Amino acid sequence: QVQLVESGGGLVQAGGSLRLSCVASGGTFSEYAVAWFRQAPGKDRDFVAVINWVDGGAYYAHSVKGRFTISRDNARNSVYLQMNNLNPEDTAVYYCAARPWGNSPLPNEYDSWGQGTQVTVSS
Repeated sequence: QVQLVESGGGLVQAGGSLRLSCVASGGTFSEYAVAWFRQAPGKDRDFVAVINWVDGGAYYAHSVKGRFTISRDNARNSVYLQMNNLNPEDTAVYYCAARPWGNSPLPNEYDSWGQGTQVTVSS
């Protein structure tokens, strides 16, 4: 397992932007996939986006495609989630997660998780 720390959450008005960061430590990331999930109160933890550390291949949930962009910085062991045109339905705690090898949209296939960062979008 690796240790993950998220940051960058906050309160923003609808239509605004935020950039989340996830910094990893304690492991070798050359063969990891890193994903963002989110969980709103009373709801399941939902897949948002994932990026493969090896080739940078990225995949998005339909609800965020075209608004969110996941990226990585290998030198900093960091993954970012740029969120644009936010709306109140994006309000949730956002989690960074990592797993060896390939991408997956399923939270139970990830064995390393950060503590989460709150994103609140006001209307």
